[in-house]
Amino acid sequence: MNKILLWLFLALTLTTPLQANEAVPMAEDPVLEARLVRLSDDLRCLVCQNESLSGSHADLAKDLRREIRGLMKAGKSDAEILDFMVARYGDFVLYRPPVKPTTWLLWGGPFLLLVGAVFGLLIFVRRRAKAPVNLTDSASLSDEDRQRASRILNDEPSAEKDVLL
Repeated sequence: MNKILLWLFLALTLTTPLQANEAVPMAEDPVLEARLVRLSDDLRCLVCQNESLSGSHADLAKDLRREIRGLMKAGKSDAEILDFMVARYGDFVLYRPPVKPTTWLLWGGPFLLLVGAVFGLLIFVRRRAKAPVNLTDSASLSDEDRQRASRILNDEPSAEKDVLL
C-alpha cells in the first residue's frame, strides 16, 4: 500500500507543470542596467509598498522598470526620470520623499508619536506613584466577610455555600 501511495505521489508531482517565470531581459548596455538598478532602488513599488522597485516581482514594477529603461534609452537624466515618476505617481513613489509642507507629518509623525508616548508614560507613572497601595488594610471588610474569606482560603467546609461576588 505504501509503494502505491509513493508511486501515485511521484506521478502527480512529476506530471504537474512547473511554474517558472521568464527571465527579465537585461539591457544591452550593462552600464544602463546598473543605472536602472541604482535608480529603481530609490523608488517604491506601488503594489508592494514596502519594497523597492528593483526588488519587486509585481507586474506593475516590471512595467515601471521597462518604462524607466525606455526613458534612459531616450536620453533622459536620472533627475528627469524621478521628476516624471513623481509627476505621475506623487511623492509616495520615492523612498525618501522631500521635506515640504505636504510631507511634514510624514517626517515628523514618528517623533510626535514618540513624544506623546513618553508623555503618556510619565503621566501614568506619576499617577501610579501618587495612588496609595495598601494591601493589608482590612478595615473595609466586615468581620463576617473576613471569616468567609478565611474559610475559603483554608478550604474549610461551611454550613452555607460561600459565594464570591
